[in-house]
Amino acid sequence: MLTEEIEKLALSLPGTQENAHFGARDFRVGKRIFMTLPEAGRAVFKFTPDQQRMLLEMEPGVCAAVPGGWGARGWTSFYFVGADDELGRQSMETAWRNVAPRSLVAKNGRH
Repeated sequence: MLTEEIEKLALSLPGTQENAHFGARDFRVGKRIFMTLPEAGRAVFKFTPDQQRMLLEMEPGVCAAVPGGWGARGWTSFYFVGADDELGRQSMETAWRNVAPRSLVAKNGRH
């Protein structure tokens, strides 16, 4: 995946807006952030700790817990350059579902 592809995918999710947080671009639903782009080639997704553990076991070369308390709460780095596009899409949709209002998730099916 390329940065442009991940941006386009994020903005295609219902209710998503781009903003900035701690000097990094972020993507959110309402006021809740589901993804940031802190540097080239890396996205940070909002997962639950259980989702994070599962992804770290399945994709240790692509994903890593963010250091410190943020990572303990599920925030996970995803190195998207060269990563499987489907894994990137599924990870982003999971992060989006984690923060989107239930009514928006239910209304938009797979998203």
